[in-house]
Amino acid sequence: MFNQLGLIGCGLMGGSFALALKKAGLVKRVVGYSKSPSTVEKARRLGVIDVAAESALLAVSGSDIVLIAVPVAASEGTFKAIRHLVDPGVLFMDVGSTKRDVVDAARRVLKERLPSFVPAHPIAGREVAGIEHADAALYQGRKVILTPLQQTDPVLIQKATDVWAAVGCQVLKMTPENHDAAFAAVSHLPHLLAFAYMNAMGEQPLGQEYLSLAGPGFRDFTRIAAGDPTIWRDILLSNREEVLKQSEAFRHSLEQMERQMRDWNGPALEEQIQTASDARSQWQLGTKPPVTRQ
Repeated sequence: MFNQLGLIGCGLMGGSFALALKKAGLVKRVVGYSKSPSTVEKARRLGVIDVAAESALLAVSGSDIVLIAVPVAASEGTFKAIRHLVDPGVLFMDVGSTKRDVVDAARRVLKERLPSFVPAHPIAGREVAGIEHADAALYQGRKVILTPLQQTDPVLIQKATDVWAAVGCQVLKMTPENHDAAFAAVSHLPHLLAFAYMNAMGEQPLGQEYLSLAGPGFRDFTRIAAGDPTIWRDILLSNREEVLKQSEAFRHSLEQMERQMRDWNGPALEEQIQTASDARSQWQLGTKPPVTRQ
């Protein structure tokens, strides 16, 4: 049981974490801060937070667990705002979708206070953002990746593991580097492709006519293109090196299949499709990775 959660960023992710802790009986009080006063007031009216703080530092004051739920680009500024109250024994976590940039910012700013920070990435979300969509069940049955550093306090790593497990998550641990490489492949590049594809459709003279004929396959393929533009701009830029590596690998595979089509090479094209079909058939959502990388 925590006495107080300091929530910095009252949006979907942070609000859902607060509600999940409350539902599980793990926190007595939630103090929330957001750059937008109207957002904080809405979070209070909805019962997501109990007290509105006027600054990030005041949200941290008196808290024994702190969640930083801000866009990744705002992480360093947030660390600067709260560093004087990053005390030993208080669990500080984030929810950023990239980890190397967040960890680097924490190293620069927190310095000797770094052991209190346990970087985290819950694999959960929706196409809609905002505190009004916060849901206590958002993290149920989902994975969360912790990317602790050598300096991170082992006691706080265990606390972080316990609290995420208590709200329904399967907890995995990776290095920040492995995390960013993996999610460039399975999340960030797919979003980039979906954004680019929708833009390509819109730029065609008959694009709207084509869209009127689209069915479930198109819906499923493009669903993630409805993601929040600000969030995804920050993610793609912060993890650009790994995303560009994955984009290059994708281009190579696409060019292979295009060449087979130009050459009327049906057998080779069918082999590529069969390989993809088999791989997709064997994949299952939520399967445990064969190795947990530290």
